[in-house]
Amino acid sequence: MEVFHTDRISESDFNTILAVLRRGGVIGFPTDTAYGLGADPFNEFAIQRLFEIKQREETKPILLLVDSIAMTESISRPPAMFYRLAERFWPGSLSLILPATPSLSAKLTAGTGTIGLRWPEANFATSLVTRFERPVTATSANRSTMASAVTCDEVRSQLGTSLDVLIDGGVLPARSGSTLLDLVSDPPVLLREGPVSFECLSEFFGGNIRRQVA
Repeated sequence: MEVFHTDRISESDFNTILAVLRRGGVIGFPTDTAYGLGADPFNEFAIQRLFEIKQREETKPILLLVDSIAMTESISRPPAMFYRLAERFWPGSLSLILPATPSLSAKLTAGTGTIGLRWPEANFATSLVTRFERPVTATSANRSTMASAVTCDEVRSQLGTSLDVLIDGGVLPARSGSTLLDLVSDPPVLLREGPVSFECLSEFFGGNIRRQVA
């Protein structure tokens, strides 16, 4: 497993990382919250590897990172309210569940017909998506039964050498992950509270939002 550091990553390093993704590799990298697992969402082999590395149930969908509204529209069918939310909270730590286009694998969506998307604020994550010129997966870099990793050492302790590349971005800010909001439901449903709070979203929607029923 090759390790790079965000504070001294070169153009050549980026080219190596992109080559790994293009050939179906899986990488660990820093996001706005915890470390994520990056793979090409259009490569079935890569997605299968990702599930195996995480020991993740295939009934659970995989989150993707985008770098623009245009990229979002290329893989989803956003409702009207999406554009207001994106203007207010993107780039940032708000992940949005949207109707997926048929171009996305059912393995990614877990057969739900929906996909979770986020435009990250973290410099490395955004640069990665932009340079890759397509979305990148960002499910958390941990075993499914364990806590999200906020340091490279935690990624290594859980996943060992199963990754092709690990990018060290130091200690990350939030083990809980991004806020996850379902825009397919009406009214929108908060599935996971993270850096963007329920109160903040409730104010944005004028109270027309609910929490997921346990």
